[in-house]
Amino acid sequence: MIDPDYIIVGAGSAGCVLAARLSEDPGVRVVLIEAGATDRGRWRMRMPLAWRDTFMDPAVGWGFESEPEPFADHRRVPAPRGKVLGGSGSVNGMMYSRGCAADYDDWAKAGLAGWGYADVLPYFRRSEANWRGASAYHGGDGPLTVSRHAPDRFVYPRMIAGARALGFSELDDFHGARHEGFATPDFTIHRGERASTAGRFLHPSMRRPNLRVITDALVLRVILEGASAVGVEYREHGRTVRLRATRETVLAAGAFNTPQLLLLSGIGAPDAIEPHGIKVAHALAGVGRNLQEHQSIALTYLAQAPITFDSHLRADRLAHALMRWFLFRSGPIAGLPVSVQGFVRTAEHLDRPDLQLLVSPVSMLARPWFPGWRRGVGHVFSAACVLLHPSSRGRVGLRCANPAAAPRILLNLLEAPEDRVAMRRIVRFVRRFFATPEVRALVRAESMPGAAVESDAEIDAYVRATVRTAMHPTSSCAMGAGEDAVDDQELRVCGIERLRIADASVMPTIVGGNTNAPVIMIAEKAADLIRGGESSRGGDGG
Repeated sequence: MIDPDYIIVGAGSAGCVLAARLSEDPGVRVVLIEAGATDRGRWRMRMPLAWRDTFMDPAVGWGFESEPEPFADHRRVPAPRGKVLGGSGSVNGMMYSRGCAADYDDWAKAGLAGWGYADVLPYFRRSEANWRGASAYHGGDGPLTVSRHAPDRFVYPRMIAGARALGFSELDDFHGARHEGFATPDFTIHRGERASTAGRFLHPSMRRPNLRVITDALVLRVILEGASAVGVEYREHGRTVRLRATRETVLAAGAFNTPQLLLLSGIGAPDAIEPHGIKVAHALAGVGRNLQEHQSIALTYLAQAPITFDSHLRADRLAHALMRWFLFRSGPIAGLPVSVQGFVRTAEHLDRPDLQLLVSPVSMLARPWFPGWRRGVGHVFSAACVLLHPSSRGRVGLRCANPAAAPRILLNLLEAPEDRVAMRRIVRFVRRFFATPEVRALVRAESMPGAAVESDAEIDAYVRATVRTAMHPTSSCAMGAGEDAVDDQELRVCGIERLRIADASVMPTIVGGNTNAPVIMIAEKAADLIRGGESSRGGDGG
């Protein structure tokens, strides 16, 4: 193989975008290396409604879980990540969310020039083809389809009325001038199918002769010569291959695998490397530190009448819906059952929403059912409650020197006392929402945790026993200028030449929303940084 100009490690949401953008220049050679298999032929992965079956599927996932969480009843919490072309963007819930403008302005205020909201907005616009069309906030002809989720005519108006009763507005766009309020979310769905970056960015680019994609190949380490990264070593079909990059190596393996790979390469804190028999090549204290995750809990309510998505899961109706999807890519399988989304401040002193509330007319335990065969779970409203700006910090480390071993992940959920206080506020806010007359008419009782769970201590116990994550890990190789920084504002690994990181791990602080769209933005900006300047296309939405 001729040495490429660029090696990209990880074909997830960021890696697919970066490979597509860099290979637009026919004068450069790009190699993209993915540990997982191709996403071709996996029809269930393309079905939006089937995402619950795919994100925990061991055939397309890493199967990670945390260490026993000391502040969450010592439970091991699942930490699923996609191991397939498209990465976690090929198995996630497809929600399109950017967070709040102030989240990015905070990055700029911390000294990261070029990462304020006005700086990153052109990259959000460049990546998307939004159903609203091109505007100051959205792109109209980018690769990534962002589709409208049409509200239902019965539940949605009542939930909006409940939100208004609490003083919140109905929004027409969570990414417009205002962020706080209620509406239905947007989804990355293209003509009834999942719109991953593998499908929308990478596959159309794979016809280019200057782009090579290698799957089923585990990268073992970054090859260093002095203080310069010159390529990678990977294992493919039982053989070890060394590949050199003439220009740069870019790590886009995600918030768990990127720090693991740096540590395996001898880059990180000595006390995180040396106990595993690995020689320290470059001491960098922040590798694997500062891990952040959206902590999430659920409240559930029994519906007053058979008005939820459970009716669609009756086996004969589901079979009809499957046929409709296969033939026309339409119907209930072409979308997700969501009643309403809200971004909410649960305390007056906050300057931005701390809660993302997602109400779905279905139980997460729902399953196909049919009279005489088996019972359904029943008609339930599930309220997913996501703490958007956690103060708790976790870490990623090595379990051993074997690159095939899972990294050691400690999420440290609820470690910060302020996160526990925020979770109490969230539970009480959701109860207020469901107690409004308009929403109360839809439900008959709170089933989880139940009305008996009322005191601070009782709520704390429920949260400890049930808290999980929104599957949005970030910040384990954070950008910055201090001693804990792993990379600088141009995504260059501190102290190592020709090595960058472009994935969720570089976020200095987690954004207040789903992380897939921000990761795509990071990759779009990374492409311009690597090419040596801000793209002239950055501000035109196309």
